[in-house]
Amino acid sequence: METVSEWTCFGGDLSVHDHDSETLDCSMRFAVFEPPQTSEEPVPVLWYLSGLTCTWANVMEKGGLQRKASELGVMIVAPDTSPRGDKVPDDEAYDFGQGAGFYLTATEKPWEKHFRMDQYIMEELPSIIRSNFAADMRRQSIFGHSMGGHGALTLALKNPGHFRSVSAFSPIVAPTQVPWGQKAFKGYLGDDEAAWKAYDACELVRKQQLDTTILIDQGEDDQFLDEQLKPRLFEEACREVGQPLAIRMRPGYDHSYYFISTFMDDHIMHHAKALYG
Repeated sequence: METVSEWTCFGGDLSVHDHDSETLDCSMRFAVFEPPQTSEEPVPVLWYLSGLTCTWANVMEKGGLQRKASELGVMIVAPDTSPRGDKVPDDEAYDFGQGAGFYLTATEKPWEKHFRMDQYIMEELPSIIRSNFAADMRRQSIFGHSMGGHGALTLALKNPGHFRSVSAFSPIVAPTQVPWGQKAFKGYLGDDEAAWKAYDACELVRKQQLDTTILIDQGEDDQFLDEQLKPRLFEEACREVGQPLAIRMRPGYDHSYYFISTFMDDHIMHHAKALYG
């Protein structure tokens, strides 16, 4: 692991690191915010998964998470959204290829060699965090935005008990039913739509519920709300099976980090309550 950048922030430390990923067969970059409490003892870890086209920088530079994470003693890890590099296949579209990993394991060529973001986040990167930071890996939670909200929901539902809490901003909750997800799943997973359901939060929650309340914030003026996000589908699925869900529709807010930063403190407090409960 190589440290690329490092800054002091709200009494804690924000750092950016590169490493060679065996899972993804390329170099990967991630960021970590360590609160000041790590100087005394290991602290719980909150994973943040970003959306299409994003990197670690979007949330660390625009999300406004450091103040509350510092106050509550929560480490936040922000992985990249996909494998990257000259040897990694790509697509000229913003919503497929590099920057659009969709937190799944691809099975189709040429993507299957590198695009294994779910394995990377659940297995390889946690090992690196455990070995290099004052992280209490017995206490982990996860949240994300848009494609990253999809990742947070699906990883939590597929690994019950692993994360103490889960939340999302503007998540893609039904990717098998919307253009973003259908395009990505067809490219990464092929034509078998049955395989797609393993990465669809609406499908997953009907089979596996969590013993924690899922928190979702969604802007009512989000330009992707009706075509790509469809949060009411997830609300309906949760209601059918009794999954606790708090979904908050926010008038006037869009899909941007202005929206995310407005409610970031709420989400960090939601997770800190579970992590320290």
